[in-house]
Amino acid sequence: MNTFGRIFRLTSFGESHGRGIGGIIDGCPPGIEIDLEYIQNELSRRRPGQSKITTQRMEPDKVEFLSGIFEGKSQGTPIAFIVWNKDQHSGDYNNLKDVFRPSHADYTYQKKYGTRDHRGGGRSSARETIARVVAGAIARLVLRKAGVQVFAYVSQVGEIELAKGYQELDLTLTDQSIVRCPDQETAEKMIARIEEAGRDHDTVGGVITGVVRGVPAGWGEPVFNKLHADLGFGMLGINAVKGFEYGSGFSGTRLSGSQHNDIFIKGEEGIKTKTNHSGGIQGGISNGEDIYFRVAFKPIATLLKEQKTVDQYENEVVINPKGRHDPCVLPRAVPIVEAMAALVLADHYLMQQLYTL
Repeated sequence: MNTFGRIFRLTSFGESHGRGIGGIIDGCPPGIEIDLEYIQNELSRRRPGQSKITTQRMEPDKVEFLSGIFEGKSQGTPIAFIVWNKDQHSGDYNNLKDVFRPSHADYTYQKKYGTRDHRGGGRSSARETIARVVAGAIARLVLRKAGVQVFAYVSQVGEIELAKGYQELDLTLTDQSIVRCPDQETAEKMIARIEEAGRDHDTVGGVITGVVRGVPAGWGEPVFNKLHADLGFGMLGINAVKGFEYGSGFSGTRLSGSQHNDIFIKGEEGIKTKTNHSGGIQGGISNGEDIYFRVAFKPIATLLKEQKTVDQYENEVVINPKGRHDPCVLPRAVPIVEAMAALVLADHYLMQQLYTL
């Protein structure tokens, strides 16, 4: 199951400490202008070593396209690409070869496959998300034709939570902070919390909020491929994600039906709703309002401190991992959340075209 999507499809390959990470995109329409600078910028937003609160693994993450693009445009044929790994410190993981690290995929991979690449987690490493960011950037280029914009930002780090809703924020300011929170005062508190976790050789989790603007009414399917279900599927497939909610989410359970219902009204450009507790999706299909959702990330499992565990021979051991790791995944996960949202929406956009043939 290394392929995501039905019409706009990504198949990814590669491991954290292998030669590289890459992918093949199939189903991209022909004639899309492929902005290489934009795609590379999205990778730079995800890459390690970009600030004092991220892992110091120094990877340039330069994407190389192998097929499917000619004279700056997509050809409708498979787009193959690769990003070569340059700065692996595989020796940092030698003492973990036979050990099952707490809350990692070591044990489950061993039970599923009977073998595993212990170097940086192998295929289970978040470095695989390079492929998703490249494909997501191309998906966003497809969505530009439909006037759709995808945003994400860090709205919570540990107990530090941004009190403002997305409507009160200028989302174009997100990247002006290294933590990718568009509110400066809250961002400074978040940075301090991440630095505290790093000093303690510990980690901290949080929440990323996603916002999609410009999706017209009618995208999505009514039963098995509901738009919100596919968004949840995409987000829950990101490393370290533990939860997904859209619209009013769990907080909506505190409202009565009369409070929660989104009343339809006549707007300047057609039918609108007075409120948007539905998060832009009703019955699994977009209704033309903003789509918004929240993605919960756990504290990263790799701690640079002693922990008890067992090895594959069921011996109790104590580990003290080495390596270069993020104290908080959230700043680098923002472009990944945006990419997965774009992949889902590009797929539904192209599926909707089938209804107009």
